[in-house]
Formats: sequence, C-alpha cells, structure tokens
Amino acid sequence: MPTIDANGISLSYEDTGGSGRPVVLIHGWPLSGASWESQLPALTESGYRVISYDRRGFGSSEKPATGYDYDTLAADLKGLLDSLDLTDATLVGFSMGGGEVARYLGNYGSDRIRSAVFAAAVPPYLLKTDDNPDGGLGDEDVQQMIEGVATGREAFLDEFSVTFFSFDGELKVSDDERRRAFGLSAPARDEAVQGCIDAFSRTDFRDDLDRVDVPVLVIHGAGDAIVPFEVSGKRTADLVDEAELIVVDDAPHGLNVSHADEFNRALIDFLAA
Repeated sequence: MPTIDANGISLSYEDTGGSGRPVVLIHGWPLSGASWESQLPALTESGYRVISYDRRGFGSSEKPATGYDYDTLAADLKGLLDSLDLTDATLVGFSMGGGEVARYLGNYGSDRIRSAVFAAAVPPYLLKTDDNPDGGLGDEDVQQMIEGVATGREAFLDEFSVTFFSFDGELKVSDDERRRAFGLSAPARDEAVQGCIDAFSRTDFRDDLDRVDVPVLVIHGAGDAIVPFEVSGKRTADLVDEAELIVVDDAPHGLNVSHADEFNRALIDFLAA
C-alpha cells in the first residue's frame, strides 16, 4: 500500500483513482481499511474514486504510542484530505469511524465535503452520564473492555467478533469470514487498541453533529449488539437536520459484510441523490 504524510505521521491508504467523485472510507475498531473490501467493487463500478486508509496505530500505518483521541484522529483525516487535495468528497464512517466523520465536520467544517454517512456509528455519545442517560455504556463497561484487551487481547477480540457479526445470537457471516475480518486487527499496536476504546466510548459528539451542514445518511443494523440502534443511529438521525435513516432488518453491527448488498445499495443510492 502507498503511504502519505498526514498530520505528521505516515498513513497507509488505497486510492482507486479516476475522475469520479471521491468517497473516503473510514474503518471501525479494531480493524483496518481492508475491512471495506465488500464495498470497493460496487463503488468503483458506480464510477466513484474510492479512498480507504488505515487509522494510525492500525493496519500498515505508523503506530505511535499516543494520539488516539478524536481531535488527533480527525486531524489525521484532514491531513489525508489535504494531501490528496480531495474536494466534493463523501465521508463514510463505520462504527468508530463515524466519530472521525463527526469530529472532522465539527472541527474543520465542510469546505471539502459533499455529504457524510454514519454506518453503525458511535455518535452521538455512548457513555452514560447525568446529561446523557440514554448512552449505552457505563464507565465500568468501558474499563472492563480496556482491561479485557490488556489482559487477554486475542481471547477478548475473538469473543467480541462473534457479537460483532451476530443478530439475536445467530452469526450472520461464516466463521471463516469472522476470523478473517478480525485477523485485520493483528498488526494493531496495543496502545492503539486500548486508547481507541477510551476514545469511542467517552467522546461526546453532540456539538459536532449540531455543526453538520451537509446531507447525511445514517445506516444501522436493527440487531446491532455492539452499538445499538436506539443508542446511536436513531439519536444521530434525530440530531442532524433532514438526515436520511435506513435500518437494515436482521442485521448485526458488521452489516457492511453480513448484508453487503443492502448496505451497498443504500450507499450508492445516497451518493447518487
């Protein structure tokens, strides 16, 4: 994979090139840009220029010990967009990647951005607090996740991957697909894996969503057991003016793999609108 300097670090990325409108794919935790393989053919066949990249600390990108907060991650994304001089772009953030979409638009505005997609995404705010009682995670839940990775990363992620791809206790991909997808987490630095748990669990994106001024698609699995629809997708769609909302029946968190046809159709229809 080629690399590009973004915000002072080296990010590995893929760029299909061409003259089509750019679509930037931002992966979930604890995966890499390769997790978008089910979307690339559909998007390129529809004429789009597709850019995916590995978040700092993951995949083949540089793996510093620090920088796993959303202000830094959004600055990394800005560095990528600036270095490639992308304009009229659509940002597509899956799960944790939806946080980068929200924070980028909140911090830097939409001069380069045409539209945005929040796919099974963590905004608006996962942590339960006094002013966010509808959050999905207590502080003790977050700490348990961090400790689970710290004390037994492989076992924790193996169990997590089953929930990631399951609806109502039923695995919606083959076991080989599940193992292959979570094999993408192997190169990730421990500090990145743990730091990102803290970031996506404890970051409040409500003010960022208030600043969004581009068309938005929210797409979420009805049976998402990692980032439940009622906690995230529904609330994001309520907070963003005129957001389009699509809930995919029978779909788990990892719906871009388990329900790739429905996901791709919704994404391409939104891009064409």
